[in-house]
Amino acid sequence: MTLKPPVLLAPLAGITDLPFRQLVSRFGAGLVVSEMVASQEMVQAKPGVREKAELGFGQGNTAVQLAGREAHWMAEAARVVEDNGAQIIDINMGCPAKKVTSASGAGASGSALMRDLDHALSLIEAVVGAVSIPVTLKCRLGWDDECRNAADLARRAEAAGAQMVTIHGRTRQQFYKGHANWDAIAEVKQAVSIPVIANGDIVDSASARAALAASGADGVMVGRGAQGQPWLLARIAADIYGTPAPKVPKGRELAEMVAGHFEAMLAFYGARLGNKMARKHLGWYLDRAGDPAGLRRRLQTENNNDEVLRMIADAFATSSMEAA
Repeated sequence: MTLKPPVLLAPLAGITDLPFRQLVSRFGAGLVVSEMVASQEMVQAKPGVREKAELGFGQGNTAVQLAGREAHWMAEAARVVEDNGAQIIDINMGCPAKKVTSASGAGASGSALMRDLDHALSLIEAVVGAVSIPVTLKCRLGWDDECRNAADLARRAEAAGAQMVTIHGRTRQQFYKGHANWDAIAEVKQAVSIPVIANGDIVDSASARAALAASGADGVMVGRGAQGQPWLLARIAADIYGTPAPKVPKGRELAEMVAGHFEAMLAFYGARLGNKMARKHLGWYLDRAGDPAGLRRRLQTENNNDEVLRMIADAFATSSMEAA
């Protein structure tokens, strides 16, 4: 499995949906990863679940991320997405959300699996054994500072057939506080021969270079830094790996891009829900542009989609927004 460039888009619940992943892909990214999909719900086809994985079907630069705690459902979900054309399956063992990690929530999955590596390994083995496409893993440094076992998990995952591992440089108990420890990812890199990707606090080319230097990783994964600037991954790739630099849209081109993103969300979710789901993205675009027309509140509360499109043109047509 070769990812060129090795600059990846992280899975972010409620953010890296089909329209956003497609937009990031158009600018240029080595891999984009779907929102986390609950394996049992995927197999049972609960409303809205399969749509989250839709971009993974038939596209080579996309991974579908599965989460769960039971080997049976993980394997069955892997078969479902492979049968639908997924090219890569990523296993989530890094989500820190309480509803995912608590036994009363989703069944102690996500980063909670790092507290029981034998059980975590059984899930990896089940998924690898169920499909013929590459299987990767995303996790944290460990559950807490007393249980920092990412290197051990990576070694066992490699032995089970995982072909890449991405490490967020925090423990679960840190959530997103403090700073990502890129130095600690170096231990994982030294423990395995498969590619290791560094994740956490990578928001521009400078932080990407620093993460690579500290960790020795084979690439970087960008998450929240891409909010409001879907060209960021392509910019990082150009600065570090010499790929073609993206043309950062300004003025009318920026307004057209934001409008296109908004319309794509309406098409994907439907007019009413799409409007609501798009509001956070419009806010992030305005954060980058400085809200030149002073339309933030109206733009994020307007229910008439034609009016939203008109305001997008007014808000961004004179912007000279630059990537970080």
